Amino acid sequence: MTTILKKFRSAKTLAVALNKVKPVKCFDAKKHLGKVRWDEDPLEFQKRIRNEWD
Repeated sequence: MTTILKKFRSAKTLAVALNKVKPVKCFDAKKHLGKVRWDEDPLEFQKRIRNEWD
């Protein structure tokens, strides 16, 4: 979200505008940690996938 502030605003107006800004929800990667089970070595998988472009 972008908040556009005019150059000549009072400190009170700036404080009100900054209080209206809501925090951005972050992606919780820890929730998915260890969920994928690989049948092969991840490095071998990566090498195989990269070789498909040749």
